[in-house]
Amino acid sequence: MDQPQNSVTLAHALFHPGAVALIGASGNPKKNTARPMRFMRKHGCEVQLYPVNKTQTEVMGEVAYPSVDALPGPIDHAFVMVSHEHVFDQVRACAKAGAKVVTVYSDGFGEIGEEGMARQHELVAMARELGVRIVGPNSIGLANLDSGMILSVNAVFEADSLIPGPLSLVSQSGSMMGSLLARAAARGFGFSKSISVGNESDITVGEVVDVLVDDAATRCILLFLETIRDAPLLARALERARQAGKPVIAYKLGRSEQGDALAQSHTGALAGNDEAVDVFLKAHGVMRVHHLETLFEVAPLAMQYERPAPVKGRARRVAVITTTGGGAATVVDNLGLYGIEAVAPTAEFVEHMAGRGLAIRQTPVIDLTLAGTSEQYKDLLEQLLVSDWCDGVLSVVGSSAQFHPELAVKPLILSDKPRNKPLAVFLAPDATESLQLLQQAGIAAFRTPEACADAFAVFLEGAGPAPEAVQAPIWPDTLPTQGNLTEYQSSQVFAGLGVSVASSTLVQPDNLAHNIAYPVVVKISSPDLPHKTEAGGVQVNIRSDEELRQAAHEIMRNVKAYKPEAQIDGLLVQSMSPKLLELILGYRRDPLVGATVLLGAGGITAELNPDVALRLAPVSLEQAWEMIEQVKATQLVRGYRGLPKGDCEALARSIVAFSRLAALETPQVLEAEINPLFVTAEGVTAVDGLIVLGD
Repeated sequence: MDQPQNSVTLAHALFHPGAVALIGASGNPKKNTARPMRFMRKHGCEVQLYPVNKTQTEVMGEVAYPSVDALPGPIDHAFVMVSHEHVFDQVRACAKAGAKVVTVYSDGFGEIGEEGMARQHELVAMARELGVRIVGPNSIGLANLDSGMILSVNAVFEADSLIPGPLSLVSQSGSMMGSLLARAAARGFGFSKSISVGNESDITVGEVVDVLVDDAATRCILLFLETIRDAPLLARALERARQAGKPVIAYKLGRSEQGDALAQSHTGALAGNDEAVDVFLKAHGVMRVHHLETLFEVAPLAMQYERPAPVKGRARRVAVITTTGGGAATVVDNLGLYGIEAVAPTAEFVEHMAGRGLAIRQTPVIDLTLAGTSEQYKDLLEQLLVSDWCDGVLSVVGSSAQFHPELAVKPLILSDKPRNKPLAVFLAPDATESLQLLQQAGIAAFRTPEACADAFAVFLEGAGPAPEAVQAPIWPDTLPTQGNLTEYQSSQVFAGLGVSVASSTLVQPDNLAHNIAYPVVVKISSPDLPHKTEAGGVQVNIRSDEELRQAAHEIMRNVKAYKPEAQIDGLLVQSMSPKLLELILGYRRDPLVGATVLLGAGGITAELNPDVALRLAPVSLEQAWEMIEQVKATQLVRGYRGLPKGDCEALARSIVAFSRLAALETPQVLEAEINPLFVTAEGVTAVDGLIVLGD
């Protein structure tokens, strides 16, 4: 992507234009193209508006112009609402009129297939030559609710009043932008900016996030994502948001295969690995939620409290205070699905509260249904919020929230709430008034137990560090720079990175002399046979020269039958390596987020029951240890039930070394795998592997 224009200029043109052209604006109230003009007049927008319609001389009582060329003054932004075959001419005219940004509502571009994608590429290329930035195509528009500047056809802006507020929304779905704004408004959440990026052909989510980081009216950024485009630019913007203290919360489609397919078909999005996307967002401080309403419900939690560092070595712990035991149980049950423990107060805390006149028990849910007054509830809440035995506090309110909102929420609102201990509230009944009172007080309140648990989970999870730059490894001059490497060639790269590899030597079928001690493994060496076992190209436990000759003969015969045209470099004779545990160490350049590294359990059943940990590459030593602890199978070499311990320090160092493949620019490694990687008491050994290079 070309270097974007100065962000201040982009911010001005996007959300603070002085003059806007509405191209294709209609005076017919039944048409979508009439909406932007009507919305802006309804909500008091003072931006200079120029409706452009070649067949009408006025639109809604205001002068309409037959073309952009006929406008009486320059424009900063244009909203194009004409059929796709006329978009090119309109963008040219807008550039001539001074527009810096053109939002294209028109469809018929990348979302319809190859022909539309070609048209979209042509549009962007032309716009860049003209010095114009494109939002869309297929964008439902954008809005600045602070000023009433609503360049959108979304019906959500038909509302009689719009609530300005500290949230800003960037959505890859136009309809969901409106749906989220409507759902949030019903709860009293206010927005500053919102934008549908459509096909995201030019201006990306990352660029908009970058603009919002510098927007004084935006305190929290919400993302509705179907894919990720230009991950490096988005990563830089997310890091700026983290440094500025502006939380970013995301809901992304694609957790299931069907959801991913629908997201791709909707916008022409590229397929990627959803787990890799999850790791990317987490690495850059984004809270990815799993429930749609959590996207805005968690915002007060994110804005009010300092997000904790990731918890190590134990479950995250939440103290639960309630007036409805059943309601609390619904949230506690959901918290357990995220590995969060509802923790009982300590004996010291129980004694402390007794001294303050309140008798409580050492149970995971502190139930005050019968025992407590409003003042005692407030006191208990404040004491919980300064205790050191929990990571957060959950308050669950019963039926009083519906019928006595001033009583149910009063202790929550009046209590002192330190910024280092998050408080969340779940209202068991349908209690809209109480929800709004809590929202107005800046307290995170939830309508469902699922969303409440979701919010607590992503908030308490903490954000990991972004990948650090590392020195690129040196690529051996003797190795190819494109295509598939053989196992022998790959082992040279792994050894150069600092990963211990099994002793081996390359021999020819007619000359099997080697210096590897028996017993050995013998394998075919071919860049065309990455899966050697399937081709009958591997034999193990060879104990003599005679057995080696026989094995070599059988392997060559099998390979010739399996793939006659395969290029054969020879036979690899390799030492038999001991093991306590078999693992897989993988590397992949994900098409959406870039380089990732994976550690997983090995063996023939690994695919049936995946046990893996994934991170962005390169990884730090600390992250490598996190991966080891995340893979359950490694417990077998970490002292489980007295079993022999493996050298996990060597394993961690090997993960770090292997992940440095991400620093290579030439050649570019698309995929790499060490499978299996044996863990022993004395170290680790790469027993087999491959590398796939880009052209």
